[in-house]
Amino acid sequence: MHKGLRIAAWAAASTMMVGFIAGCGAGTGAAGNTANQTTGAAAGEPTLIMATSADYKPYEFHDTSSGQDKIVGFDIDVADAIAKKLHFQYKIQDMDFNGLIGSLQSHRADFVIAGMSPTEERKKSVDFSDMYYEARMTIVSKKGSPYTTLDSLKGKRVGAQLGSIQEAEAKKIPGATVDSLNTIPAIVQQVITGRDDAAIIEDTVATGYVKQNPQLQMTYIPNLAANGSAIAFPKGSPWVDKFNQAIREMKQDGELDKLEQKWFGSGQTQG
Repeated sequence: MHKGLRIAAWAAASTMMVGFIAGCGAGTGAAGNTANQTTGAAAGEPTLIMATSADYKPYEFHDTSSGQDKIVGFDIDVADAIAKKLHFQYKIQDMDFNGLIGSLQSHRADFVIAGMSPTEERKKSVDFSDMYYEARMTIVSKKGSPYTTLDSLKGKRVGAQLGSIQEAEAKKIPGATVDSLNTIPAIVQQVITGRDDAAIIEDTVATGYVKQNPQLQMTYIPNLAANGSAIAFPKGSPWVDKFNQAIREMKQDGELDKLEQKWFGSGQTQG
């Protein structure tokens, strides 16, 4: 998800950051301010700006259990592992999902990791790494409701995250009114309160919300292919091949499997 233009204005704008060690060459100056966590950064290592949308548990989300506001999750652990392999530090910029591609195009970020699927439309604007995880789409609705298939959502009000592939699928439903919102918690709340009939959400994310809200149910959408997560970069970024090598190593040595088990409780391998 890199070519980094770093300027003082960006440093002022950065709201969250995580620095991690790893060791590769070429880098640029970094921006950001508040450190979530630092692990012995070595002199001369590049610092990259990572953009994400930290409302997507368990991929990335805010954790305040330690008394500090940290962004944690599966994607953060993946970024940590890659940073260590490639010898760079990184700082997190948290923003709405719909703004992630733009942050790469304007070179305000070097890479994006946010459970993002490498669609053909997105590939026109950014470059992607190999996929590092694969998931399925689900319909989330009130328990006992008839909204368990795409056909059942015809003419209904359907929630989805703005700019996501779930939003694109929702817009294909005949007669449906698509309620496009910035964050997953807001989308789930729309279903709970009955303002939306259902929502289309990725399974690993939906599972947590259904567990927390027993009035909800989750149904897999069988006729939709699995969608994968990949890391996005500005067009022409020299980091794509390096990240791909790190992802391949993580698949081969079982590190990705361990992270999936940690965060998802399953052994499936993405991409």
